[in-house]
Amino acid sequence: MRLATHVRTLGCGQGRARSLTKAEAADAMAHMLDDDADPHAVGALLMLLRMKGEVAEEISGFVEVIQGSFSQLPPVDLDWPSYSSGRTRGLPWFLLSARLVAEAGYRVCLHGWNGADMTVRDGLKSAGIKCARTFHDTDLALRSNGIVYLPLELLSPRLKQLLDLRSVLGLRSCLNTVARMLNPPQARASVQGVFHPSYRSLQSDAAALLGWTSLTVIKGGGGEFERHPRKALQAVGLREGQAWEERFNQKVDITARLAEGVQPQSSLATIWNGITRDPFAEATILGTASLALDTLGVSNSAAYAAELWAKRDRAFAV
Repeated sequence: MRLATHVRTLGCGQGRARSLTKAEAADAMAHMLDDDADPHAVGALLMLLRMKGEVAEEISGFVEVIQGSFSQLPPVDLDWPSYSSGRTRGLPWFLLSARLVAEAGYRVCLHGWNGADMTVRDGLKSAGIKCARTFHDTDLALRSNGIVYLPLELLSPRLKQLLDLRSVLGLRSCLNTVARMLNPPQARASVQGVFHPSYRSLQSDAAALLGWTSLTVIKGGGGEFERHPRKALQAVGLREGQAWEERFNQKVDITARLAEGVQPQSSLATIWNGITRDPFAEATILGTASLALDTLGVSNSAAYAAELWAKRDRAFAV
């Protein structure tokens, strides 16, 4: 089918338009990944999907095709996407949470693109996380540190081009959801953050259609998988392939915001190595790590996260 066929399905008029099936979505994405795809049809399809609202069948169909275009990656335990942009936030404390999970012996793959906001990319070195420049770098980083960050422009240059259409169209598209669902290394567990709570169930339902077994989705700090310790939290996802939902109470009674105060990127390193103390930042790191460990099947994950933090290797290298 041509891309125009799918545009017509989505936009043929009230009472006749409908969502795409999983197979139709897969066909549409195969066309969009083609560098020769008509840009007018691509833009029309993405905006029609936005107006209609995303459904799990479409997201899972898109994801399956993109996953099939990836180079084979080394096996990892935890998939950790980072695709939020356009909102002021503080330092990416979740990077230290991911590092802490890797300290427990789990292999962690972060991946992402945050638009013009370079806060996450700039924080990688201070968090002791290698940003891969080649796929060979990915294997080396996982072997040496158990954790790596894959930039989207390495992973899928074409998908990054499609995400960059936001600057042309003026709106986000369903591809922001798709990117969070990529799970490039096909990890057994995934953690995902959203900015709008309604997307939690969408991503959980799409993961079920993709055959995933363990997933946690939260409304996180700035749309990332990062727990605000001052707030109660509703998490949804999958456990052993079944729908799962749980509420977590606030962890601390500290009045603070994630974006409060001006802190240099080096604060990530100084908090980790113990030179400086910040109870709110530490509560954020531990709360986020605990949720990630729970996703991996760790019992008493909060206590284990605290134990890992107390015993962490304070002198890491990238």
